[in-house]
Amino acid sequence: MIRVTLWYEYAQEIGELRREMVPGISDGDFQHFEEFVRSRVEKIHRVYPLGLMGTLEEALRKDPELEITPVNIYMPEYGLPDDLLENTDVLVWWSHILQDAIPDELAYKIVQRVQKGMGFVPLHSAHKSKPFMYLLGTSGCLQWREDDFCRVWTATPSHPIAAGIPQYFELEEEEMYGEPFDIPKPDDTIFMSWYRGGELFRSGCTWTRGYGRIFYFQPGHETSPNYHNPYVQKIIDQGIHWAAPTVWRPDFDCPNSLTKPEEK
Repeated sequence: MIRVTLWYEYAQEIGELRREMVPGISDGDFQHFEEFVRSRVEKIHRVYPLGLMGTLEEALRKDPELEITPVNIYMPEYGLPDDLLENTDVLVWWSHILQDAIPDELAYKIVQRVQKGMGFVPLHSAHKSKPFMYLLGTSGCLQWREDDFCRVWTATPSHPIAAGIPQYFELEEEEMYGEPFDIPKPDDTIFMSWYRGGELFRSGCTWTRGYGRIFYFQPGHETSPNYHNPYVQKIIDQGIHWAAPTVWRPDFDCPNSLTKPEEK
């Protein structure tokens, strides 16, 4: 059994934004930000009646080899207390507008857990999450614009994550992410996406950090229906299986540039 924790930001789905979660902006900017969050609620629920992560959770629960624990940022300790993190084999992470709300302390705990063997599957806009950036050592910046038709190409069909996925599949509506994508060279680029605007994007990439595996997968904008897509569901499921620990090194402790400066 693979113990999977689904971590979800959840703010836009409930239309709630707490002032302490958005540090460093003026009260006026916070008010506009809050209005934006509230404006998304109806459209998200129209696309995902069960909620975005509820839809993904329902799909993954069909796999009898996965034990699913859904959590979100509004829970105590940001949804990831130490005991849960220490009992997670694969952490699936969806975040968007509250990337900075996650404290560095928690992000570094995730980094250390991955280095010891935990799998990490960041989805969509988690390319700017602290765990993703700290693990890869780059900014995760990319080009983006509003939704467009997307064709997802299987670039490495021999990879286990691509098993049973056709040469390409199409998403009628997905937020455009385009190159350049500021990431280190992937171990494997499994999927690449093309948009009608002509943009290309490395939309499915893997890395290894310490003893842990990372799989980033891009489709999954909160107002696009792509977590209903059977290929997207299958890819995420297979990504979890691939990222599941093959070796655990609970004693692995390698202080490096990921260590907070005051602890060096």
